[in-house]
Amino acid sequence: MPLVTSTKMFQDAYAGGYAIGAFNVNNMEIIQGIVDAAKEEKSPLILQVSAGARKYASPIYLRKLVEAAVEDSGLNIVLHLDHGEDFEICKMCIDDGFTSVMIDGSKHPFEENIALTKKVVEYAHAKGVVVEAELGKLAGIEDDVNVSEKDAAFTDPDQAAEFVERTGVDSLAIAIGTSHGAYKFKGEPRLDFQRLETITKLLPNTPLVLHGASTVLPEFVELCNKYGGNIPGAQGVPEDMIRQAAQLGVCKVNIDTDLRLAMTAAIRKVFMESPSEFDPRKYLGPGRTAIKKMVQHKIRNVLGSSNRL
Repeated sequence: MPLVTSTKMFQDAYAGGYAIGAFNVNNMEIIQGIVDAAKEEKSPLILQVSAGARKYASPIYLRKLVEAAVEDSGLNIVLHLDHGEDFEICKMCIDDGFTSVMIDGSKHPFEENIALTKKVVEYAHAKGVVVEAELGKLAGIEDDVNVSEKDAAFTDPDQAAEFVERTGVDSLAIAIGTSHGAYKFKGEPRLDFQRLETITKLLPNTPLVLHGASTVLPEFVELCNKYGGNIPGAQGVPEDMIRQAAQLGVCKVNIDTDLRLAMTAAIRKVFMESPSEFDPRKYLGPGRTAIKKMVQHKIRNVLGSSNRL
């Protein structure tokens, strides 16, 4: 089976009131853990590559690993560029076989964001590739994304409707209170669901995307800290909020931090309990297993995408 686009995935998710997990990948074990989970859960899947992943592993290595995952699993898998910063990187990934790209022009003024997004959409659609864009700015740090709280801005619903109409973009990432990284909230977690409902009403049948939506599961934070880590005060988006968002037009939920925490906790445990171990397979293997279990939980209990194939 070849890689697929997210078009039908999002149509089904929108109609069914569930979301597709978009999981960031950096190496073989992470990909295997995610894909094994999706296969067992019979879930559609998006694997996405960030700027940090491209620098770390090289796009061609990641693409070949994802292609191997498709061949091995038989799953419908989208290969997506996460936070493409300009037209050139989007064009490169499209030409290299990605089936979905995100152009992130959110740092630009509204009209510049529209012009940049429209340019990517025109090139991508001519190649059969779908495009995600972003309107509004999420706070936080993750890979090359770094936005301070004072520079963060929620998505304006009226601008969102105009943006989609003028660009022809296939899905839209919105800012309603999530943020990148492990420290998403200083106090009580809150998302602006009224804003989400308004955007959904203005953009019926348009798939919406939540970035910065990892839950930062406490058990993994505790395990990391138990086995030598130092991650105080980490707090993510509660799972019930993700489930609610999926009922209101969010079809794609980005998850990265939870993957990192799950793998790191498992590896730290091996290092602490078996300090003489130096075979990478003996600690990367448990890391892969931890990712699989965590992703299964997300698919089954949070996203609602189990048994959708």
